[in-house]
Amino acid sequence: MTGLYVPRHKCTCMFVTPQALEGAARAGVDDARITLLGSNQDRAKRASRISGLDMEQFAAGVAGVTGEQGAREVYDSENTRQKRKTLRRKEGDDQPTGDSAVDEVYDSAKTVLQYFGDKLGRSSIDDQGMKLILNVHFGRKYMNAFWDGDEMTFGDGDGEIFVSFTKSIDVVAHELAHGVTQFTAGLEYFSQSGALNEHFSDVFGSAIQQYALNQDAGQADWLIGNEIMGPTLFGESLRYMAEPGTAYDNKLLGKDPQPSHMRDYFDGPGDNQGVHINSGIPNKAFYLTAMAIGTDEAALIWYAGLRKLWPTADFNDAVDALVRASQELRRDGKVRPSATQTVRTAFREVGLPT
Repeated sequence: MTGLYVPRHKCTCMFVTPQALEGAARAGVDDARITLLGSNQDRAKRASRISGLDMEQFAAGVAGVTGEQGAREVYDSENTRQKRKTLRRKEGDDQPTGDSAVDEVYDSAKTVLQYFGDKLGRSSIDDQGMKLILNVHFGRKYMNAFWDGDEMTFGDGDGEIFVSFTKSIDVVAHELAHGVTQFTAGLEYFSQSGALNEHFSDVFGSAIQQYALNQDAGQADWLIGNEIMGPTLFGESLRYMAEPGTAYDNKLLGKDPQPSHMRDYFDGPGDNQGVHINSGIPNKAFYLTAMAIGTDEAALIWYAGLRKLWPTADFNDAVDALVRASQELRRDGKVRPSATQTVRTAFREVGLPT
């Protein structure tokens, strides 16, 4: 266990926001209500278990899932709420199973690992070759996907509002990126540190989708989660990094509440004090940076900046870390000379630092 960072701030990080699910529940969608209730129960159980968990026991658990360069295991929950129920595909199983959810998440996880290795020099989620555990067909018509601090879980959706959460590589990448944050900065899932946690996952979700599609910043759609929208929400998405607050507007989910500037900052108690909502502000700054210097250079700066942060870091801390990261990468010749000025300008555009 020498040299292994043991994160003390594990979160159950859900892809679909509680506001969106609450909106659907108010509109009479029973599957949304059941998903929301189940998510809250799972989070409470997990918090109770972690609070009594000795850190040496946790470290031993992490060691038990450490493998060669992120070996993948895909389990079928068989529409129960049980994880690791039936192993369907593991690393080295080259033949598709015929189950689209199993095969989609197996392939997407490989792309995520390749991106972190090729672009950022990182070996799996923990940078030590951690095995990836992926659960599919979780629950009945479960309308979410989440990283719980140890493994990934995907619902099938209800087929109307949401389809299977394995269909979008940015969903898979977003949730696995929560693991990267857990093993680097350990950003607490609350208020501004939690919004940064969500923000970094959106950054890497979009960057990895562009990597998979061989796109540049100008070609990318900058939408998060549009591939999982069912026929009743076709054309909508869950977040839009280019223009936060415009991702969706409908009777089922309500209106996208994300601000794109600090003047509209959400300071209410909901959403863990705005972890999904306020992530729109740094999301817009990343988009502006990527459009100016390219997604590859922007993501490299963001990854280096993430590694400078700590669990309770706020937005101003992040700006400082990202500026310093850009300066160091510029010194080493890894980003263009204008990168630091570009980062500063992008954050000024969204009202940061405050």
